[in-house]
Amino acid sequence: MTDILVTHGDMRSLGYCNRGAREWFARHQLDWSQFIDQGLPAPLLLATGDSMAEDVVAAARARIGLEVNDGR
Repeated sequence: MTDILVTHGDMRSLGYCNRGAREWFARHQLDWSQFIDQGLPAPLLLATGDSMAEDVVAAARARIGLEVNDGR
């Protein structure tokens, strides 16, 4: 099974703002540009140990579950 790819849309679905997210990415030394362009693997975000990362990964899992159930 491949890693879940967390996208900018997953972050925005939670109401997280770009400004705060960019600061969060910098604080955790994660690549904001790559996240915007391609998404990032869930384990990379979860490795921060941050509850916001856990929330956005949960949003990505929910999105993927909806896509699978919708036949996508």
